[in-house]
Formats: sequence, C-alpha cells, structure tokens
Amino acid sequence: MLRQWYILAIIVLIYLPVSIDATVLHVAIPTLNQELQLSNNQMLWIIDIYSLMMVGLILPMGALGERIGYKRLMLLGGFIFGFSSLVAAFSISANMLIFARVLLAFGAAMIIPATLAGLRNTFLDEKQRNFALGLWVVAGGGGAAFGPLVGGALLEHFHWGSIFLINIPIIIGVLIAAYYIVPDQPINKNKKINIVDTLLLISSILLIVYALKTAMKQFDYSVAVFATLGLLIGFYFVRKQRKQLQPLIDLSLFQYKAVKVGFAISIFTMIALVGFELLIAQELQYVHGYSPLQAGLFILPFMVAVSLSGFFASFLINRFGVRWVSIMGLTICAISLIGLAQTNFTHQQYQAWFWMIMLGFWVEATFLASTSAIISTSPVEKATAAGSIEGMAYELGTGFGVAIFGLLASYFYSINVQFQPFMSDEGFELAKNSIGETVQILSSLDMENGAMIRAMANDAFLSAHQYVLYLSSLTLIILTLFIYVYWSNKEAK
Repeated sequence: MLRQWYILAIIVLIYLPVSIDATVLHVAIPTLNQELQLSNNQMLWIIDIYSLMMVGLILPMGALGERIGYKRLMLLGGFIFGFSSLVAAFSISANMLIFARVLLAFGAAMIIPATLAGLRNTFLDEKQRNFALGLWVVAGGGGAAFGPLVGGALLEHFHWGSIFLINIPIIIGVLIAAYYIVPDQPINKNKKINIVDTLLLISSILLIVYALKTAMKQFDYSVAVFATLGLLIGFYFVRKQRKQLQPLIDLSLFQYKAVKVGFAISIFTMIALVGFELLIAQELQYVHGYSPLQAGLFILPFMVAVSLSGFFASFLINRFGVRWVSIMGLTICAISLIGLAQTNFTHQQYQAWFWMIMLGFWVEATFLASTSAIISTSPVEKATAAGSIEGMAYELGTGFGVAIFGLLASYFYSINVQFQPFMSDEGFELAKNSIGETVQILSSLDMENGAMIRAMANDAFLSAHQYVLYLSSLTLIILTLFIYVYWSNKEAK
C-alpha cells in the first residue's frame, strides 16, 4: 500500500521539470533577446517548439510504452531529458537552443504518457486516482505556473543557462529511485511504432504554425501553400489512422463524448494559462521595468492559486462532477481575463492579484476536470493510449498558447506602433513586430528619440495585451456554451 505513494512521488518529481520547461523561458525573453539577438519569430520558436514537437511525439511514445513498459519508457525519457538540458544550457545561438529544445521534447514526450499510465495502473480506486491526478496536475500546472519564478530567481544571480542545469540533479535522483521502486509491467512486443505517421503529424503541425507566423508578418502565396499543405497532411493522417489496425492515435477513444470534450477543454485551458504567462512576463519587464525575479514574484499569487487548485479541485469533481466544474471554471476564467484586461498592473496591484488568483485556481481546476474525464472514461487496457491523448491536448494547448498569444500580440503591436516618423524605414521594419525587437535597436538612436520611441512602444504593447485578453475571454465563453449544450449531465458521470 505504501509503495504506490512512493511511485506517485517519483511520477510527480520526474514530471515537474518537464512542466517547468514549458514556461521557464517566459521571463528570460528580454535576457535571451539581448544575449542572442533574437527576432520575434526566433523567440516564439524557442519557446513553443518544445510543446509543438511533443504533440506529435507523445503518441508514438505512448505506443512505445505499451511495447517496453512504462517504467522503461520513464527511465529512457528521463535520461534523454537530462542530456538535452545540458545541451540547452550551453547553447551559443538561437538555432542551437531551438535544436536543444527539440531534444528536450523527445525526452518529455516519453515521460508524460509514462507518468499517466503509471497513475492509471497504480491507483485502481477512482477516488484515490482523482487525488493522485490532482497531485499530478499540481506538478504540471504548478510547474508551468512557477516556471517564471524559477527562471527569474536564477536569472537574478546566474547565467541564463542555469534554468536548464537545475533539471539535471532532479532527473538523476528520480531515475535512481524509479529503477529500484517502480515495478516492471506486462509488455506488448507486437505493438507497432509507426514512425511514418509520426512524421506526418509533426509535419502537419509545424507547417500550419509556420504559415500562421509568416502570415502575421507578411501574407503572400507561400502562406496559403504551407497552410494548405499542412491541412492536407493532417487530413491524410486522420484518414490513415482510421484504417490501421494499430494506429498511432487510438481514435476509437473519441467515441466517448467525455474524451472529446476533455480534449477540447485541455487545449483551451492550457492556451489561456501559458499565453497569459507569456504576455504578462513581457509586460512586467519591458513596460513596467521589473527585473526577471521581480516579474516572477509579481505573478506569485497566480502560481500559488494554480498549485493549490489541484488539491481542492479533486474534491469539487467528486462532489459536483466534471461537467459542472468545467462549466464553472471556464466561465470564471473568461471573467478573470476581462478583469485583467481592464487592470493597470502598476497602480492596481491588488486588483491584478485578485484576478490572477481567480484565473489560476479555476484554469487548473478546469484542466483537472478534463484530465479526469479522459482518463476515467477510457478502459483500463487503453490507459497508455488515453494518457497520450491527454498529453497531446496539454502540449497542443501549450504550444498553440505561445504561438497564438505571441502572434496576436505581435499583430496588434505592429498596427498600434506610432514611431515610424522617428526612425529610418529599415529600422522600423526591424522594430515593428515586437517590443523586444524595438528595444534591440534603441541603443543605435539618440537619447531623446529613444525615450520617445520606448514610451510609444510601451503604449502599443499595453493595447496589444488588452486586445489579446479580450479575444481569449470570448473564446472561453463560446467553449462554455458549447459544453453546456453538447455535454449532458448523464454523459459526464
């Protein structure tokens, strides 16, 4: 009996660095822009390539888990993740850091389905499993939430590479414990690992994201070509999965309405959580002049709310069910985003913290409800496949949260900037896409023009942030109405 709680501790600890790495770079954006001279697109790729790669990799890694057992998958993933952290810590260029983040995604994609399968196989009682899932969600959402604080604290005293080096001692300790404590599992040697389908899925996702990023900067025929190609590959991938005996993703699980709804909720809640963090970390540093550590501390109430939510949300789910927790959570998140859009972080700090707490608590409660819907509805023998679907939704939301919020912020920023008359056309083309790129060229301008441009850039970014929060709130409201109509109480039980 005691052994299952040791296994839970191992699962939570090995998952923690994976979730932290999804957001730890958010407060490091100004530092990375200065050290590596990043463009806005490079900055977005460095952050979201980690999650976008995992969307495609989690599925074959789930199949690999069935073939070799989730213990071996966890050990292999942990080793790759530790090695990749070392490569990332000593990257000397944007491309090298992007490559390191791809390697990190390989290791993380093994760890996520392994941890969820471990929970499903270790905790057979549903109430105990919901409690264990609550702790797992604390590690996931809490790690993603505390990522900026961890990054800010390290950047205050050390080189930016330290935000990756801290993974290594955690991974080493957990791997040793897992080797001796986690039991071996039955394996399916006949399980097929479909590399071709993996490449199809990853290609589809990356082509669509590339088209979106290109369209925000300059819309031309290549955007339509990449977007169309990505959609066609994605359509072909889905059709191919339906016909295969051993598909990369078990689409039969989507026959359950709870799985479909849970998948959608997971994506949108993670978009809201990660996208909000991305923009507020930049606003606090670029606009309000906070240091990375000060920015992380300002977001602390949000982080605490996310972390504590997992403990209370499991009780709410057991009492009211996943449907009502999802509806209530999405509604309060939408209201919180509107409140944050109307808050001045400099003069209304307590109001900002109130809305952050509400957003953090309920976005995590909603995510736990969606996770419970997916895992508990799926048959025990398909625990790994269900874990892969849940992990895919989580990472898709994380990756698209960065891409969508980042691109929308860039778009609204570029149409609101008013400093074109104060610099050359060439300089304006370099500066108009993001406040980070604007700051990069200020050193080449005289002091008077530089101060004026910086003030205009701050105003443009504040407007962009506000517009993005309003759009995000509207999206969550539409999702809430859809769930209320589409998902009945009986089906949610």
